[in-house]
Order: sequence, then C-alpha cells, then structure tokens
Amino acid sequence: MRIVVAGGVYFLLVFASGFVLGAIRVTFVAPAVGALGATFIELPVMLAISWWVARRLVAICEVRNKAGDRLAMGGVAFALLMTAEMALGMALGRPLAVQWHDLFQPPGLVGLAGQIVFGLMPLAIMMQRRSSSE
Repeated sequence: MRIVVAGGVYFLLVFASGFVLGAIRVTFVAPAVGALGATFIELPVMLAISWWVARRLVAICEVRNKAGDRLAMGGVAFALLMTAEMALGMALGRPLAVQWHDLFQPPGLVGLAGQIVFGLMPLAIMMQRRSSSE
C-alpha cells in the first residue's frame, strides 16, 4: 500500500508543479523561443523537481530499496500522470486524437521522454545511492 500512496503523492506534487510551469511555458516562454525550445527549458526544472520529490517520498513512505518497489512507485505515478494529462487536455477542448498526434511531434517526444524519466526516478535514486555507497 505504501508504494501506491508514494506513487500517488509523487504524481500529485510533480503534476501540480508541472501545471504551474506549463502555464508559464505556454504563456511566456513558447512565444519567445518556440514550443520545442520552451520544452527544453522546462524539462530540466521538472526533472529536478521530480528527483527532489521522489527522493523525499521514498524516505517518508519507506519504499524499500528493491527495484520492483521503486518501479511500481514510478509506474503508479507515470500512469496517473498520463491519465491526468489526457483528461486535462480533453477538459481544455483538445480531443484525444489531437493529443496523441501532438505527443509524437518533437516537443511532445521531448516531453514524453521527460515523463518516462519521471516514472523511472525512484529507481534511479536507488541506483544512485547504491553506486555512491560502493
């Protein structure tokens, strides 16, 4: 159960951060540098937030240092993120077909890569800790 809670909280905190940064990206950054440039600017910030949040949550929720547990936490968060992204898009009047198409354009692919890294972050933190303790 702690894995599901950790994944859910991880998703909520990072999604909320992404919602704020996404609004800034679309409103201010993308008009100046284009959608792809804006995505490249936002991505490291989002990954830093993901790392920080995941690092704290694995400790707070006591998610075991086992690859399966860390992948499950990230998988729960990733599934919730993708569902929320699509639901938000639909709520804003973007049909699923349009969202799916945009996902495979350069800005969408960069964003998807970042979302996959977000999902793998709990595992990456475990691997980083193991390599630094050797």
